[in-house]
Amino acid sequence: MADDRALEARLDRLRDLCAGDGRQLDVLEAGLALSAARSEETLDLVPFRQHAAAMVSDLADLVRRRGASPEALAEIIARSYAYRGDAESYDDLQNADLVRVMERRKGLPVALSILYLHVARAQGWVAEGLGFPGHFLIRIGIDGARHVVDPFHDGVVRDAADLRDLLRKVLGQEAELQPQYFDPVSDRDVLLRLENNIRLRLARKADWQGAAQSLERMLAIAPDRPELLFEAGQLHARLDKRRAAIAAFQRFLDLEGGGGDPALRQHATALLQELRRGLN
Repeated sequence: MADDRALEARLDRLRDLCAGDGRQLDVLEAGLALSAARSEETLDLVPFRQHAAAMVSDLADLVRRRGASPEALAEIIARSYAYRGDAESYDDLQNADLVRVMERRKGLPVALSILYLHVARAQGWVAEGLGFPGHFLIRIGIDGARHVVDPFHDGVVRDAADLRDLLRKVLGQEAELQPQYFDPVSDRDVLLRLENNIRLRLARKADWQGAAQSLERMLAIAPDRPELLFEAGQLHARLDKRRAAIAAFQRFLDLEGGGGDPALRQHATALLQELRRGLN
């Protein structure tokens, strides 16, 4: 019971940090809270906050000496602090856990991006994630100029030719850059993308209990996402947690606007009725 209360308190902390429209959050603190919600033990987050503060301070000092530039951001995070993308063990779950990324100095593009976003914003720069296909990138605005930065590859600034090459590796040699590939991603979606890496890897291993717990963390970040509620209902039903499945499907059906696709609503209604019959 004590462990359940501790976990719920961590999820409440995550919910509080992700409240509002989710466009811009304290993305570092929310990422750390997400790590805490995954951990079976109580994490001391103070050293990680101090580490991030040191990077912020070092960047501010570098900017005073050399001027503001996206290269200064890479100089601090990638070179001074040795953060890099983990291409060797890309699917390691540690690469999507911000605390473990900060301990190991390596991780997935979206995990590293959280650090870049935090440090850049602390400098007063505009910084946002981008929904670029197949490879998470960020955009930094400095003195009216905008730069696309690749945190996975040592914070390099990507020009149009680089971006076209990245795109063609994912979508084929005929692919061309499209305006929607540079649409900004909300901080809430950055966090969801981070946790979704955990969920997908657990599901591939048929760790349904772990995947259900991952979905609960995603619902703490975005409690009204219909696709998450529907999948939570399915997973709880698979695990024979009928009351939890009923609650998830009911929340899905109660959403304003009907939770999306009418066919999906019909399917959820049928599953809900079947689950309720099973309780009688």
